[in-house]
Amino acid sequence: MAKAAMTVIRGGRVLDIKRHAAPKADILVKDDTIVEIGRPGLAAPPAATMLDARDRLLQPGLINGHTHSHGNLAKGMMDRITLELLLTASPYMSGARTLEDKYLSSLIGAAEMVLKGCTAAYDLAAEFPMPTAEGLAAIGQAYADIGMRATLAPMVADTSFFEAIPGLMDRLSPSLRKEVERYRLAPYKASVAQMKKALHGWKLASKGVQLAVAPTIPHHCSREFLLACLKLSKDYGTGLHSHVAESKVQVIAGYQLYGRSLAAYMDSLGLVGPDFTVAHGVWLDGDDMKLLGDRGASVSHNPGSNMLLGNGIADMRGMLDAKVNVGIGTDGASCSDNQNMYENMRLASMVSKVQGPDRQNWISTEEVLEAATAGSARALGLGDRIGKLEAGYKADIVFLDLGHVNWIPFNDPTNQIVHTEDGSAVHSVMIGGRMVVENHKLLTVDLAQIARKAEKTRERLAKGRAPAKALYDRLEKVVGTFCPGLAKQPLHIDRYAGGHHHGHAH
Repeated sequence: MAKAAMTVIRGGRVLDIKRHAAPKADILVKDDTIVEIGRPGLAAPPAATMLDARDRLLQPGLINGHTHSHGNLAKGMMDRITLELLLTASPYMSGARTLEDKYLSSLIGAAEMVLKGCTAAYDLAAEFPMPTAEGLAAIGQAYADIGMRATLAPMVADTSFFEAIPGLMDRLSPSLRKEVERYRLAPYKASVAQMKKALHGWKLASKGVQLAVAPTIPHHCSREFLLACLKLSKDYGTGLHSHVAESKVQVIAGYQLYGRSLAAYMDSLGLVGPDFTVAHGVWLDGDDMKLLGDRGASVSHNPGSNMLLGNGIADMRGMLDAKVNVGIGTDGASCSDNQNMYENMRLASMVSKVQGPDRQNWISTEEVLEAATAGSARALGLGDRIGKLEAGYKADIVFLDLGHVNWIPFNDPTNQIVHTEDGSAVHSVMIGGRMVVENHKLLTVDLAQIARKAEKTRERLAKGRAPAKALYDRLEKVVGTFCPGLAKQPLHIDRYAGGHHHGHAH
């Protein structure tokens, strides 16, 4: 057997989130795992590699609770766009992707995340008209090549967006309806067969990339499909991830279709449990939160995307009070335009503070930082392995440069990581005991080469985009008036009378 590789990280200041402190300490790493954190001068085997961490603050790698790798080639393409318009634009923004495009898009996102201190992500990757075992392998390989961990969940549906929103199809002219039909999704059995094939032959688990299942939005999936996703998740022991109550339109559609909230509907089918993650949850009410908390489920709170798409502000305090496990995510670069977890921590703190004057309800910096590390780790199904700097956990460590202007002066590490840090002081990043970023430089792939490839790809995709863009422009007029009109309806008042008041429900 190969001898274990030992590394000792000396002279750094190790973050203690709860105590708002960062005492000097040494960390002993064996292979990919932290074996000991102790006083400076910690005994280490003579053969151990020494890493100098003087003038560095060491924090656990941030964990992105919700992103979409296909969004990275579409970053910055849209502004003033609702979630429903984003869904309408997906053939234009993310269509006609080759296998290499899927790999490249994933590679760009993973590169951005590790350079900004994020070491693992829950990625809901989309392929059209259905996921493929080859596509998922290519997307997963990009994470492995960067050296980043991922829980990769193919985003699946068998009902188009236009069929999923009650009354929307009727608003389309016959010619538009015909055009929209061309973007029909695969029958659910075909999607299930591809997911099964991917799960069955998955080879990237040893590289830190695992699979999960993501029925994308409850009412975009037939009941049979949701049950088939649940069965896959049980058979293969994977997580389940779904966009639930992200927008008010979704909540109204849920009531019109099922006579209940989307969370209650998912629960009635047996999907809500400790392996279940809700993305966004902006419009969850008090009963929904209690249900998720009672079942041990998670929510990925994605404040940047929630505001950019005009969906509102999720009630993180309500979720925590209801014992929901909360993680933090960036969402995809096609609708939040970056993959910066520091920015989303700062936003998670800030948006809680504009929801009302009761200071005790505001989210504290330690709650935000716990959510972006241990909370997201649990959502990824890795809560016992990553998200903390402790003996027995994987050595996923971010080295912040204390000489950077963000840290002059160094007053309170927990507050400053959440409120001051923006990713620019990330000096080095270790994942599983291996340096992936050193002195602000990505070591695993050539960023300049990625940039050249991305530019060629962008040019090619832009050329082929014209028909999908023309269709989007025609659909925008309908969707852009019908969906906001739907969202202006009052919600079921009886249900909400005793529930949480949403600061955005005016």
